[in-house]
Amino acid sequence: MDRFVGMAVFAKVVDSASFAAAARHFGMSPAMVSKHVQTLEERLGVRLLNRTTRRVNATEAGQDYYDRAVRILAEMEDAEAAAGDMQTSPRGHLRVTVPVSFGTHMIAPAVADYLVSYPDVSIDLSLDDPYVDLLEKRFDLGIRFGHLANSSLIARKLYALETHLCAAPAYLEKNGAPHAPADLAKHRCLIYTLSAPENVWSFVDRNGKEEVAHISGRFQANSGDVLLQPALRGCGLLLAPDYLVEDHLKAGRLVRIMPGYTTHETPVYAVYPSRNLSAKARTFVDFLAARFGGSHEGAHDAERDGANGKAPPTAKFGAIVTPDLLEKEIAKKETRAS
Repeated sequence: MDRFVGMAVFAKVVDSASFAAAARHFGMSPAMVSKHVQTLEERLGVRLLNRTTRRVNATEAGQDYYDRAVRILAEMEDAEAAAGDMQTSPRGHLRVTVPVSFGTHMIAPAVADYLVSYPDVSIDLSLDDPYVDLLEKRFDLGIRFGHLANSSLIARKLYALETHLCAAPAYLEKNGAPHAPADLAKHRCLIYTLSAPENVWSFVDRNGKEEVAHISGRFQANSGDVLLQPALRGCGLLLAPDYLVEDHLKAGRLVRIMPGYTTHETPVYAVYPSRNLSAKARTFVDFLAARFGGSHEGAHDAERDGANGKAPPTAKFGAIVTPDLLEKEIAKKETRAS
């Protein structure tokens, strides 16, 4: 028999000085109450109750056990109440892993606003470009780009990342502007090695035809933030995510080039190991989806983020990726973002 049940039954017998009253409280027969107490006494090897035809009271050992049992049962109730409260009220410590550049430019400002709105939540934000195992490292959730490997993680789309080909006015004045991917062979490019390991950039024209450009340049790095500074100084062409160059494009410090060509959008997902999200994690994901233009309306029950090795399809902002969608659609090849 369950030890905690036996403990609770015994405590109720002592409280009410009655097997019958304890039986009514727990909705069981007096015989079952007696069985619980008997099992408890046999396990402990000591008599806990003195029984007569008219009354029941605790022995000395029984009174000591009762005092301790009441404290244990109260702590258990408190623990269960606290756990339930954390599931319904955003509170506690939230651990999140995000790619370095996206975390710096997009997630960090969102975290600042979230903390203001949810004062009972604390956040540990880890900036990691390499793949991080959420379960092994005990993260509540992570932010992932593009193709999601087949796993047991749940994925919810937050954002569709676009990349822009751009250059500083000084570079264009000196070298002219390319008009098609084939022209890039004549230009110096600033290469983000994680998205172009073979020095190849892919574009799509207005008719949906994909064109590949082989590029070269004097500077390459595994950080988009590092490549931005040479681009602003006119050292070459830069293919970079919107969040990294948008302000510079608006200010005229960079100019978007080859407007007739685009790159594939890169979906950004929040991924987490369980559909039974805590309130702190659920509100944080909802907060990011709303901030980045998403909506959780119409979202399906959470499912696996990959199926049969296929890349997830482009989904509605805030939608949860389900196997049905994954089976029906195969994503287009996506440019990895910094």
